[in-house]
Order: sequence, then structure tokens, then C-alpha cells
Amino acid sequence: MAGLTDLLGTLLQQGMTQSGSTRMTNTLGAGKSDDLLGGLLGSLTSGKSEGGMGDLLGSLGKMMGDSSSQGQTTQATNGGVGDLLGGLLDNKAASGAIGALVGSLLGGGSDSAKGAVGGGGLAMLASLAMAALKKSGQAPVAESSILKELSKPLKEQNLEDDAQVIVKAMINAAKADGQIDKSEIDKIIGKLDDDGLEQKEKEFFISEANKPMDLASVVSSAKNKPEMAAQIYAASMLAIEVDTIAEQKYMQSLASGLGLDAQVVAYIDSTMGIKKV
Repeated sequence: MAGLTDLLGTLLQQGMTQSGSTRMTNTLGAGKSDDLLGGLLGSLTSGKSEGGMGDLLGSLGKMMGDSSSQGQTTQATNGGVGDLLGGLLDNKAASGAIGALVGSLLGGGSDSAKGAVGGGGLAMLASLAMAALKKSGQAPVAESSILKELSKPLKEQNLEDDAQVIVKAMINAAKADGQIDKSEIDKIIGKLDDDGLEQKEKEFFISEANKPMDLASVVSSAKNKPEMAAQIYAASMLAIEVDTIAEQKYMQSLASGLGLDAQVVAYIDSTMGIKKV
């Protein structure tokens, strides 16, 4: 994986907000961060699954050898998300990418695995979107193009296209309170340099960060694509705290513009551990 998937991986590792890592952990069903390793060891040693994430753990445990061939550290978490990540169970590459994402949350993800972390983020968002749509009573969604592309390492363009949409949505959300703070831009650029991203990825980030907020553009990228709409909403929640009136109004406008059902929004918020007032 390369390019914008790498950029997304860096943004997820860097964290665009203090709550970002917690929300990813909640989405992966980890519960408290200090229970991550205990949940992993318990699931792998018992060989028992507890539905959803329990099944994913078992799958990841069996595939640790496969994932290591891709230079990924396969780690996992345990929790009760039900069938949130059910779509990943038969997809080794997607499971490996989720493992890399979890490794980064544990502090064990290496910079060289940033593309895998980005892929894990995309797989997590795709799985969350599918679960939210299903739980809302909408028609079942076919396996995400993201999950399919993760199993086709030689065909990365669709994955890159999805990464571009998600990165743009996250950056745009970060402008809800106004422009992104220059110090925050410099901090992220420094991390991009540390991770060895190419100049074009850095220029892409700088260009997007310095543009005025453009909600219409974000919404149009998901036109007639309910799954992508749900992913955009979830990704935006990783980029802001939603603790100001401006941010709350932005997320309300985003959900409305994307045409998201109230049940879809509620499922995503609940899964991420977001409590709205």
C-alpha cells in the first residue's frame, strides 16, 4: 500500500484528536485500553470465541504467520461488538490490516507499517458502516470494496480512492471550529517526514488543510453510496472532539447532507463511545 493509504495510516497513528485512539479502540470492541493484551491472550489461549470480535481474535490468531509475511505485527482485542467485523473473518489481508491498526493503538505499530495501519483503518470503517446499515434495518450490504481490495495487493487504486475520500473528510471535519491550527499542521507534517512519506502526500495534506471548509464536496463524494456515507461520518468522528457547538452542528449537517438514517448515526456514535448532550 502506498500514497494516501500511507497518509491515512500516519494520521491515525498521530491522532488528529485526543479521543481518536479511544474511539478506534471502542470500535474494535476493546473496552479499556489496559485490557487489550489480557483480552488477546485470553482469547488465543482459550480458543473460544464470544461473537464478533471473539471470532476475529480466533481468526487473527490462526493467521499470525500469514500476516508476518507482510511485515505486520498481528495483535487483537476482545470485546462485545457482536457481528461488527463479521465481514473480515474470511479475508486474511483485511484481518492482517486490522491487526496492524490494533498494534498501532497498543504502541507496537512500526512506522514502516503505516500503509497497513491505513488499510486497517479503512477496513474498520467499512465494517462499522456495514454493521450500522444492517442494524438500522437497511438492505444487507455486499462485501465492501475496501475489504475486497485488501485481498488484491496488486490492485490498489480503489483502496487509494477510498483513502482519499476519508482523508479529505477527516481534514474537513477538523476545520469545524475554523482553520486547522498551524502548529497542528506542522506537527503532522513532522510526523509525515518521520514516516518517510513522499513530497506529493505532504503537499496533498498541506493543500487540503489550507482550503476553506467545504461540506458540499465531502457530501458529494458519497452520492448514492450509503456505505461510504457512513464511513465518512465515522471517520469525521475520529478527527474532532465534538465538544463545541460548532463541531456538533458540523456533524449534524454532515449526517443530514449524507442522508444518513438516524439509527445509522446512533449506532456509529454508540459503537465509538460518543455521548451527545
